[in-house]
Amino acid sequence: MNNMAQAPKYLTGDSSGINDFIDRFDVFLIDCDGVLWSGDHLFDGIVETLEMLRSKGKKTVFVTNNSTKSRPEYLKKLTGLGIPGNVEEIFGSAYSSAIYISRILKLEAPKNKVFVLGEAGIENELREENVPFIGGTDPNLRRDMTPEDWQGIADGSMLDPDVGCVLAGLDFHVNYLKLSMAYQYLRRGAVFLATNVDSTFPMNHNFFPGAGSIIIPLTHMTGQEPLSFGKPSQAMMDAIEGKFHLNRERTCMIGDRLNTDIKFGIEGKLGGTLAVLTGVSKKSDWESADAVAVPAFYVDKLSDLRGVGLGGQ
Repeated sequence: MNNMAQAPKYLTGDSSGINDFIDRFDVFLIDCDGVLWSGDHLFDGIVETLEMLRSKGKKTVFVTNNSTKSRPEYLKKLTGLGIPGNVEEIFGSAYSSAIYISRILKLEAPKNKVFVLGEAGIENELREENVPFIGGTDPNLRRDMTPEDWQGIADGSMLDPDVGCVLAGLDFHVNYLKLSMAYQYLRRGAVFLATNVDSTFPMNHNFFPGAGSIIIPLTHMTGQEPLSFGKPSQAMMDAIEGKFHLNRERTCMIGDRLNTDIKFGIEGKLGGTLAVLTGVSKKSDWESADAVAVPAFYVDKLSDLRGVGLGGQ
């Protein structure tokens, strides 16, 4: 794929290139994990870089595939790390999923309940949209299978007949019981949705299993691929465009991952994509013959956009 793509422009240390880059865009869609921070460690110069972009009249939107936090929870993390913002600037996969279920899918009662494989972030966004759900963080499901579970799941007596959708995301307490219940709901015709399908996510300067690792067993069991709402899903891009009324040609996606962030921007026909090298993907990944996506620009780290000491701010 990359044989047909133009080599990305390296902006780190290029003052004029940085200024030209920033002038090309009105909106910056910015990934969080691996771009702004790793775990609870905020990368150096992030606050100042965001202040610089905003001072130039640029709109910043935080676009994350992390479904474990709702938008208010994400805002709490941002402000706790010293990044000013508001909840309307945050667009997460849990929010995108809840909006789709409530406003587009519109399951008819009584079969309008969602079985959640995931954390409180998903539950909170569903609750905000008045979508009924079960599963998720229910402590009664955090245990080993019992003989009664095998029988109750097999004959359906343990299942809720009103479940019409399975929404899967990153679940820190996934187990055989939850997977068995989700599988049976899908076999009974429930709609299969995923917040995102990331294979891994960065944390504490390392990588851990992502939401895709939770979803793959269900895909393998059923032969179904879920409709996903995280990057690179264009369902998410359409929702962002509808909410912010942005001009795609004047919008840039900034991220650390080729198969989600950069692919998201390219398939969304945005004016540009910027890769940062503080997260998952490295330069060698887009230089390989089978690269999934090639960014238009790249920097070593996001704070390089300040161009300090190079004529920038």
